[in-house]
Amino acid sequence: MAGLTTTTRPAPRRAGLWRGLVLACAGAYFLLPMASSVLFTVDVPGQGLTLEAYGRILTTDGFVGSLLLSLRLAAATIAVVLLLMVPAMVTLRLGAPRLRPVVELVCSMPLVVPPIAFVAGLGTVLRWGPDHLAATPFFQTFVAIQDPGFPVVLVLAYTVMALPFVYRALDAGLRALDVRTLVEAARACGASWPRALLGVVLPNLRTALLNASFLTLALVLGEFTVAQLLGFAPFAVWIVNISGSQAQLSVAVSVMSLLVTWALLLTLAFLGGRRPAARTTPQE
Repeated sequence: MAGLTTTTRPAPRRAGLWRGLVLACAGAYFLLPMASSVLFTVDVPGQGLTLEAYGRILTTDGFVGSLLLSLRLAAATIAVVLLLMVPAMVTLRLGAPRLRPVVELVCSMPLVVPPIAFVAGLGTVLRWGPDHLAATPFFQTFVAIQDPGFPVVLVLAYTVMALPFVYRALDAGLRALDVRTLVEAARACGASWPRALLGVVLPNLRTALLNASFLTLALVLGEFTVAQLLGFAPFAVWIVNISGSQAQLSVAVSVMSLLVTWALLLTLAFLGGRRPAARTTPQE
């Protein structure tokens, strides 16, 4: 109609202000403790600012051994939990989707059971074994899995504790894929089931696998309760043990481990976000 004009109202800024306020509060919540920790490690009374605590990290007794032990435990845990969960999740999605709630419930149980109760039950089993299996070949198995050089029992415990995180990461990746179509196409081209899984499904689950691996690595590097109560000394236990006598050094190690974790997270985001370059074919 003639004479009518339309006016464009400015977009409301209240949502933007609230968003900025929430981000600022979240940033302060995470960055202020981090800044305080860094200041504690570099501010030495009577000496001013110094990086001596960071320079002593590599030369401190037990640092390299505990870190290497945790990395080996993390690598073994990642291998075991992925070998266990990837075929199970793919099979579940292809052949038994009705069992998904059951598997989800089982994988979520470690979140319900407190770590102290979990390690108490695990310690009871480890004490029960030598008493009742001393005359059997299984006695050596109980001894071997508790070797302080590489405690396999921690790998088994960490595998159970990582199930909820690995399940969620893989489930999110599988939901984004049409797994049935991919597998059927691979099978139609003559690929076997292992070939279809390794050559077709896994490359499309790269981001989910990286997420699951990173979460498992973070869990193993930061876990303290199970390792301490079972009498082993990986990286987290070593940090707590030296905190009484060398508090500044222990905080410096914690800061460095947090920075390494952030670097791994950024690397994961970079690798997961990369896409192969599109190829163009000249048209005749």
